[in-house]
Amino acid sequence: MTRRAVARGCIPAPVRIAYTLFAAVILPVYLHAYGPTNLLYFCDQAILLTLVGIWLESPLLISMCAVGILAPQALWIVDFLGTAIGLPLTGMTAYMFDPEKPLFLRALSGFHGWLPLLLVYLVHRLGYDGRALGAWTALAVATLLVCFFLMPPPNPDPGLTPVNINYVWGMSDRAAQTLMPAWAWVTGLIVGLPVLLFAPTHLVLRRAMPAAGRPTP
Repeated sequence: MTRRAVARGCIPAPVRIAYTLFAAVILPVYLHAYGPTNLLYFCDQAILLTLVGIWLESPLLISMCAVGILAPQALWIVDFLGTAIGLPLTGMTAYMFDPEKPLFLRALSGFHGWLPLLLVYLVHRLGYDGRALGAWTALAVATLLVCFFLMPPPNPDPGLTPVNINYVWGMSDRAAQTLMPAWAWVTGLIVGLPVLLFAPTHLVLRRAMPAAGRPTP
């Protein structure tokens, strides 16, 4: 089946405005509560790139976010639902049930549930840009290295300070994993995320979504 190309000018104004209002709330709140290093989380990078992508109607930026977070956010949703009934899958959403963290901040994290759906809608409207896999992988690898070498490791009492960003020390923010050397864990992320999550998502989007239209000179 031939994939049809999609022209620009496809995102309705209400979608742009609603998402911009959301970003206008969550970004300043997160910066105030957590500090700028919180923007190193892949999901927060996706918030920013989606904001720019919506206004530029950039298939590449939107496709990058879709490749990067659709699979991880699906895992987040499953873990959240499991944790809610006492059967956590990875523990990555334990913070959502931590009464020591402000309820408003935890409520804002609900975007993990609906942002993937919005990205699927946006990719369908704008078309999928196949360059997204390489672009997001490059961004993700650079981010993982920064998080591992420069950001704080797990801490038993981190407060609101972002630690173990993107799980470069293991799945818990309170203690590093002990299954393997730290370098082996982060290497596994660098190799495993593109192979196991990003590339399969890329293949699905290429098959299921229309191709992004190329602007004429």
